[in-house]
Amino acid sequence: MKKVLLFASGGGSNVKAILRYFQDRPEISFPLIITNNRHAGVIGIAQDNKIDVMLVDKDLFNEEVFIDTLEYFKPDLLVLAGFLWKIPGYMVKAFPNKIINIHPALLPKFGGKGMYGHHVHEAVVVRGESVSGITIHFVNEHYDEGTVLLQKEVALESTDTPEIVAAKVLSLEHTWYARVIDSLLQQA
Repeated sequence: MKKVLLFASGGGSNVKAILRYFQDRPEISFPLIITNNRHAGVIGIAQDNKIDVMLVDKDLFNEEVFIDTLEYFKPDLLVLAGFLWKIPGYMVKAFPNKIINIHPALLPKFGGKGMYGHHVHEAVVVRGESVSGITIHFVNEHYDEGTVLLQKEVALESTDTPEIVAAKVLSLEHTWYARVIDSLLQQA
């Protein structure tokens, strides 16, 4: 049995897409969703799928308590699916090459602190980019700088709004993130 812990802060559309992808794969388990937002839509997705939820705050996000909790599950992979906090260095050290993230741009462009969600898509439009896309990468101690696992791009039109860019990029996220997770689990 392979175990994946999911981290999300918002609506959870990527979590929903990942769970749908693995729904007929009983050898893959999702025992816990971790969120830092008590109003996150992902909590409803967790309830619908009978997955436990752990709400974390800055105080709980400390080394001893949190690592013990994560290690209890013996995860094969920790998947950030719209989790908006930086992962602390102690977690990266405790789970080397086991934490992955998806970024809604073609890194290294439009990455770094504060570059998430609509901020990324607005910046892409302002810069007049002809393509955007996704980057799936391992997490290291720095924002959006871990080893790239996959990048996929989508063509943009000069008339695309940030909302249109977001929709195009989200479609790539829903198509590719679970596939990369699947590939990593097969290698584990």
